[in-house]
Amino acid sequence: MRQTIPLRERPVDWVLLAFFAVNLGFITYVVDLEQLVIADVTRFDYPLWPPRALVDMVHWWGNNFDPLQNARPPWWRATIWLDVLLFGPFYAAAMWAIVKGKEWIRIPAIFWSGIMFANVSIIMFEEYFGPHATPARGIVTLANLPWWLLPFFVTWRFRGEHPFSRDASTR
Repeated sequence: MRQTIPLRERPVDWVLLAFFAVNLGFITYVVDLEQLVIADVTRFDYPLWPPRALVDMVHWWGNNFDPLQNARPPWWRATIWLDVLLFGPFYAAAMWAIVKGKEWIRIPAIFWSGIMFANVSIIMFEEYFGPHATPARGIVTLANLPWWLLPFFVTWRFRGEHPFSRDASTR
């Protein structure tokens, strides 16, 4: 018989909860959604969501550090659609599963890790060498580093069959 390990005894899971919360509440449904609802940053009307100040912040980042974000080529928008349609719901489900100690999240989390690492690697190749290369490699690399490294952490965290439980007889 297995017993769920309380969240207070799983401090590394707070890193995942924080990362997934930032992704769900800000990256996916503010930064990324803005890139889907505004096709051209030079000619647009402000949408209902995200708020005007956040749209301006996204455009400021693109204008100052990340021209790829403002260029929005089709392959880039495809990664954004993946984020909005798949990763957003995954973040919500993963946060719930981590808090509740639901081990079924292992496989979706490892799947997410592979896709995220591949997406960020492709994006960073463009950032360094593509036609929309960043003029600020260091800043853009640091800004993307969590999405490049967290997939390894997630894979490590969910490497075992029972990340959230222990044999009840060992307590």
